[in-house]
Amino acid sequence: MEDLAKKFEHIKGWGIDADPKNDPTYPMKKRTNAEHAGYTWDRPTQQPIDVEVLHSNERPNITAVFGGTVPPSGLSGKLRRYAFQYGESSYGHWLPLLLADRVNVVEGIIDDLKKGHVPNIFAERGMKASWKHDRSTIMKKAAIGIFAIAAIAAWKLGKKSGERD
Repeated sequence: MEDLAKKFEHIKGWGIDADPKNDPTYPMKKRTNAEHAGYTWDRPTQQPIDVEVLHSNERPNITAVFGGTVPPSGLSGKLRRYAFQYGESSYGHWLPLLLADRVNVVEGIIDDLKKGHVPNIFAERGMKASWKHDRSTIMKKAAIGIFAIAAIAAWKLGKKSGERD
């Protein structure tokens, strides 16, 4: 260890935490082997569960405090329920959750329109700031979008003309 310390002593601050007596966080607590067996503290009172709360299938119970939540609903809710059937290390968990977020955005826009409110999508997505500070990215995205629409339109028109022959 000393050879290693000498090798790097020219670096300012190197090894500052090597001496446990110089570490202000050591020992924060003297741990015992019994603590590794499970809960060694009084669990906080369970927050009332008055809506559906999705939680990992890797946990035996819902955490005591989980914050305010909006219950899953619609297609995005079905996708979320499906995702929570899988463990957190699985694509079957994360990919449906990503898709559910995108679907939930569309559901929110539809809900706004049903209520007679036309959402200002450009403002909500921060397009004014993007236009001011990152115009090149917006131009690239617009060009890609125009190209994609043109390619789809050309493909559809080519397909229709092929059907007539």
